[in-house]
Amino acid sequence: MADQDLTPAIDPSPSTASAKDSPADQSRKARQLLGMKGAQSGETNIWKIRLQLMKPITWIPLIWGVLCGAASSGHFHWSGEYVLIALACMLMSGPLLTGYTQTINDYYDREIDAINEPYRPIPSGAISVPQVVTQIVVLLLGGLAIAYGLDRWAGHEIPTLTILAAVGSLISYIYSAPPLKLKQNGWLGNYALGASYIALPWWAGQALFGDLNLKIMILTLVYSLAGLGIAVVNDFKSVEGDRQLGLQSLPVMFGVKTAAWICVLMIDVFQLAMAVYLISIHENLYASLLMLLIIPQITFQDMYFLRNPLENDVKYQASAQPFLVFGMLVTGLALGHAGI
Repeated sequence: MADQDLTPAIDPSPSTASAKDSPADQSRKARQLLGMKGAQSGETNIWKIRLQLMKPITWIPLIWGVLCGAASSGHFHWSGEYVLIALACMLMSGPLLTGYTQTINDYYDREIDAINEPYRPIPSGAISVPQVVTQIVVLLLGGLAIAYGLDRWAGHEIPTLTILAAVGSLISYIYSAPPLKLKQNGWLGNYALGASYIALPWWAGQALFGDLNLKIMILTLVYSLAGLGIAVVNDFKSVEGDRQLGLQSLPVMFGVKTAAWICVLMIDVFQLAMAVYLISIHENLYASLLMLLIIPQITFQDMYFLRNPLENDVKYQASAQPFLVFGMLVTGLALGHAGI
């Protein structure tokens, strides 16, 4: 689980609390609170600063991944107890462990943020380093505690959710922290990010309500290669800083245009591969729905991203990414229906 900013740069003027804020000011403050790309610092409320570090906008894919895993388990029921348990799993995957991931990523990225986004909370001095470290520890322990509680509820002899939470947290650490710092390697780092956003929360939902088997694990790891394509989009905003610090992101390695093509092809090819697999297990209706979702996605890729990935990255994600995430849910429902 790692950083993925989803919004364009905005006006850098600091926010001030006022009942007379213009709509533009209110929008800027909301973007700042959500931790969106380009959301300038200037907030003085420590709890809002902490929330900004956790980047709530990035929780959504993890929460959705849990839903896909619950669907693919084939055993989720719309009862009050199951809904509450699912929400607890989403809390673990999203606000707590993804919040931990985003905070630790900002902690270790404070040098590159000083180049690319000096107004972010840590490089701007809006929050102290000891406060950031405390936040990292609290979020990590909170996520692990909920994972253990979910294992107890599910009656797991092997604490599957706790293991997944610990492994995901370790991946988050080595993604951001030296000496490994996986994000320095464009391929490995982006795949780690894609798997964290697709496979890990999917496994959590699957294990919570059903059985986490090898076939599901392999299928979701393959699907995570589409997530690698999404992860690459995040690299276009920081090409200059990455180049200065020697980070080998795909746009740095291959150039902007080639990296844009790699990005879209990874997404489309592996979604199509999942559709072909669904046909092979005779889930033809779901396969057809998945392929129909890919068509508008390709259209937006051509309209926005391939023409100008540096300027249109956020517009592309806002328009095309929903078709990918709905495709994930269609795949989860198909696997649940097939009893995989």
